[in-house]
Amino acid sequence: MADRGGPVHTLLERAVRAGQVAGAVAVWGRDEASLRSVRAGCAALRPVAVPAVDETWFDLASLTKPLVTTTLCLLGFRTGALEPTDRIGELLPETRGSEIEDLELASLLTHSSGLPAWLPLYCLAEGEPRRLPERLGRIGLEARPGTRVRYSCVGFVIAAVMLERATGRSLEQLFSEQVLHPLGLEERLGFHPDPGRRPLAGAATAPDAETLLVRELGADPAFIPPVGPGLPDDGNARFLGGAAGNAGLFGSARGVWRLAAEYANPTGALLTAGEAAAATRSHTDGLEQARGYGWQLAATAGCSAGPALPPSAFGHTGFTGVSVWAERGGATYVLLANRVHPAHRNLDLHPLRRRFHQLAKATTPRC
Repeated sequence: MADRGGPVHTLLERAVRAGQVAGAVAVWGRDEASLRSVRAGCAALRPVAVPAVDETWFDLASLTKPLVTTTLCLLGFRTGALEPTDRIGELLPETRGSEIEDLELASLLTHSSGLPAWLPLYCLAEGEPRRLPERLGRIGLEARPGTRVRYSCVGFVIAAVMLERATGRSLEQLFSEQVLHPLGLEERLGFHPDPGRRPLAGAATAPDAETLLVRELGADPAFIPPVGPGLPDDGNARFLGGAAGNAGLFGSARGVWRLAAEYANPTGALLTAGEAAAATRSHTDGLEQARGYGWQLAATAGCSAGPALPPSAFGHTGFTGVSVWAERGGATYVLLANRVHPAHRNLDLHPLRRRFHQLAKATTPRC
């Protein structure tokens, strides 16, 4: 059901007029029958303005972490291909003898491994993806495992490499076969979107934010992979062929809603209630953030959920401007906004997300 003219539509229109985002699409509800949707602004501003539509595919950035990597790890736990206690060195022998060899997969999924938040892995591997597994052993820890939560893109890249080694399949193949096909989401989510087939949200015209970070680390920006239509904003994902454990997924708001809803209200089409519960409960009690497998819990102080959602709600955000939050046994709220087109804008979208959750929840039936 379109909600044009309602409070959520007004909120998003104001965000567009204020220059916070180029455009946005929101979808929320408990089930398919009660879904509401809103769109505002433009999917792309250059070379010509293109309005955002419900079917616009956004760069989902770090939503890849829970939607792809966590989901596939849960399915791997089910079959025995993986265990939460698997250590990096067991699956990636190239890292044996390094600081990271004894890190468990569970610590990567909960951001409690002690790994750094971000590194230009393309510089570490000198532009050669085949070198990456061996070069991972050069990464040092910034904290003792299990003593703090430090959000780490590096950890999720490694988790996906472990998953690929354990199964002998690429991340993209696994996601297509084990998630997209069973849920019928091939037209709503995926890696490597074809700009000729998909209405894509615009991308940044240059990797300005990443260039700055690389230079701050004293690394060579020449290794930054080129940007372009249909390529993820995340340079490590581009370096790894467009599909990485931390980023690379694209999709529509309804596609995100459908997959995230498997965690809020498991249908059995993909996840069991036990699997969803295991991923969305806190595994980091007593630390700075409440983290499940991939998901952040709304109990985390200062997160983007806001006071409208209960502490047990779970969600995630992405650098490009996207977010998804869900209530266990309740509604799922998706807000896909674009703050990286035509250039990166370092704007805090948490206030917008919190207000969206408040307004959207007020329009969601309670039963």
